[in-house]
Amino acid sequence: MGLYDIIFYLFAIITIASAVVVVNSKNIVHAAFSMLLTFFGVSGIYVLLGADFLAVVQIMVYVGGILILLLFGVMLTNKIVSVDIRSGSIQVIPAIIALGAFAAILFSIMTSTNWKSESFEIPTTTSVELGNLLMSQYVLIFELLAILLLVAMIGAASIARRDKE
Repeated sequence: MGLYDIIFYLFAIITIASAVVVVNSKNIVHAAFSMLLTFFGVSGIYVLLGADFLAVVQIMVYVGGILILLLFGVMLTNKIVSVDIRSGSIQVIPAIIALGAFAAILFSIMTSTNWKSESFEIPTTTSVELGNLLMSQYVLIFELLAILLLVAMIGAASIARRDKE
């Protein structure tokens, strides 16, 4: 077992353990800080895979944006103590079904004839190459997604403003 494997397993353990804390924590602040570790663990795995752009986006978008917004929302509410984020045991059966389906898909991928770990190569797409592709070959899709996000933001603002009037 090499250093790469040890670092991967370390990031995997951090990610899985903190995700379990997010799901099982009764305190929403503890769950939010555990989610921070989960996001950093996923970002570390992206770095190990050579996906530097995804790792930076993971940190900037999820840690820098969504998680901080969640923490501000939690800190600004007055009734943090009375919030019960556990929803009961009714979700156990769907969770077992989803876990079984995920395990079946993973098993079928691992046992397929096309899967060979020796021939698996990590793509070497860097941020510069990705940026060049977005601005040349995929510029129409990139612009359409920007317009779609703008329309969604305007719609959310108009719905929020309509509730105040």
